Amino acid sequence: MSRRIPIWMAAVCLSSAAVAAEQRPHILWITAEDICPDLGCYGDTYARTPVLDRLATQGIRYTNAFGITGVCAPNRSCLITGVYPSTLGSHHMRCTTRLPDAIQCFSESLRGAGYYCTNNAKTDYNFAPPKSAWDQSSNKAHWRSRQPDQPFFSVFNLTVCHESQIRQSDASFAKNTARLTPDQRHDPAGVPLPPFHPDTPEVRQDWARYHDLITAMDYQAGDVLQQLEQDGLADDTIVFFFGDNGAGMPGCKKWIWQAGLHVPLIVRFPAKYQAWAPGQAGSVCDRLVSFVDFAPTVLSLAGVEIPGHLQGHAFLGPRAAEPRTYVYAIRDRMAERFDTVRVVRDKRFQYVRNFQPHRSWSQFTSYTEEMPTMKVWRAMAEAGQLNKIQARYFQPDKPIEELYDNEADPHHVHNLAGDPWFTAVLERMRRECRDFVLRTHDLGLLCEYELERRGRDRTLWDVAHDPQANPLERLLAAAEVANRRDAASVPALVELLKADEPAVRFWAATGLAALGEKARLATDDLLKATQDESPHVRVLAAEALANTGRLDDALPVLTAALQDDSAVIRLRALNILDQLGPAARPALSAIRQAAMQTKGHVEDYVGRMVEYLPEKFAPE
Repeated sequence: MSRRIPIWMAAVCLSSAAVAAEQRPHILWITAEDICPDLGCYGDTYARTPVLDRLATQGIRYTNAFGITGVCAPNRSCLITGVYPSTLGSHHMRCTTRLPDAIQCFSESLRGAGYYCTNNAKTDYNFAPPKSAWDQSSNKAHWRSRQPDQPFFSVFNLTVCHESQIRQSDASFAKNTARLTPDQRHDPAGVPLPPFHPDTPEVRQDWARYHDLITAMDYQAGDVLQQLEQDGLADDTIVFFFGDNGAGMPGCKKWIWQAGLHVPLIVRFPAKYQAWAPGQAGSVCDRLVSFVDFAPTVLSLAGVEIPGHLQGHAFLGPRAAEPRTYVYAIRDRMAERFDTVRVVRDKRFQYVRNFQPHRSWSQFTSYTEEMPTMKVWRAMAEAGQLNKIQARYFQPDKPIEELYDNEADPHHVHNLAGDPWFTAVLERMRRECRDFVLRTHDLGLLCEYELERRGRDRTLWDVAHDPQANPLERLLAAAEVANRRDAASVPALVELLKADEPAVRFWAATGLAALGEKARLATDDLLKATQDESPHVRVLAAEALANTGRLDDALPVLTAALQDDSAVIRLRALNILDQLGPAARPALSAIRQAAMQTKGHVEDYVGRMVEYLPEKFAPE
């Protein structure tokens, strides 16, 4: 049973204001890529993780630690700044934002207080890390380079368990797992499968490899901990071990269900800092913890002032706050596919609000499609060989709201949003989700083109906090109408299509595109909208026209968009043409010319789609 030391008691034991330099703890982060709490210490009998199991006996094991999203870059942005990506403008996977002067990487605050800060070696923050963020940031970065007696904060990122390593060649996989003993290798025949994956040899092999790579990572974590012991620093160092997002498997990573957000977190306190621990060594803490809380927590432990702009709260140290009631999550553009999802979770329930419910859960992302599990899963879906739970992922659309009982349904496959027994829970979580969007100045309801446009002369942090540039109340109201997907909403959407705010017109066009043939009543207004000053409104109006059968009106707009200066507009047009399938063959020549010879994350995704779309459109 977990217990929590009162803040005043911890402060008496070791007041941050009175901590001398030589008394400040060293702090070590060991992060592992793409894993859920699939460790022996979390009760997984299939796991082989002796090092981390031992660390858990020496520290506190957290059972409710969650990322902000199901993928690394936005999560890392949040970890290093203590700010939600959706407020900073780093919420899309592989986007680029800029930090305002008021926002620092929290390692800069540590350095200002005399800490030696190292990162080995991944940054991947969706913004260029300031040179002042780290004393060292490379694959050679190490606390050993600091001055004598200087306190350190060191990060070691273990990548051997990244999703890409699951599908490596046999030779590469053998190299990654060379240290495993025969009894540490995982037999695919015994692998526990989630109910949403089909039981095939490919799926079993991928999940077994996932577990083998966690064991390989366990060895690497042991190497770092051994170096700490060898240097005589273990008794002076608070150690964090955690994952950077959920499991690196299809339907897990990149998504915001439990398997995409839930991460292991173990924190070990030396005896001299045990007063800050929420329990005795080997105990379990069920406190809700979010990645947005990590920055203020480290600053609290280091005795450094916590900046007022941080959106999380310390969960350890003399400035530890009261436990959370909720954690929050987001999902926005994921690689080459567009989406907008917001999540609220308490210990018992998770609520999901889909702002683009007409987009499938299973949108094709080329990186994920390389996984053998994804290939066989999609092939079986197309052949009608999946059961109801396995086929759910491939539905052409998704509900506006999802509600899951985390205890009864940890895999989040039974949506309770329509169950009258849970109406009160649904309404409470819905209100909390709206409040989260408003109070964090969420940028997610501004389409990415508008983010580019409004952020040309200032940072997106500034855009977020400007109610004229980010009119959230209006955007939420427009999205609510757009998400109804009811023919009766056509007049309201047409009215919104005439709004003075292009971000509102974006949601109007989105709603009409989502209606399919039901949008026929708005044909004249959609034709006018294909001349809108906003290219994003133009392409979505073209999508709506195409969905009503007006291809001759839609294709010229979409092919023209393929030459737009904005990679986001070209990417959106490619998405729509992909959705049209063979009907988009007349646009093949324009598709092949859509990739421009410039560098950038979104440009890279345009290039990917330009490579694979022509093959998808080829005559059978």
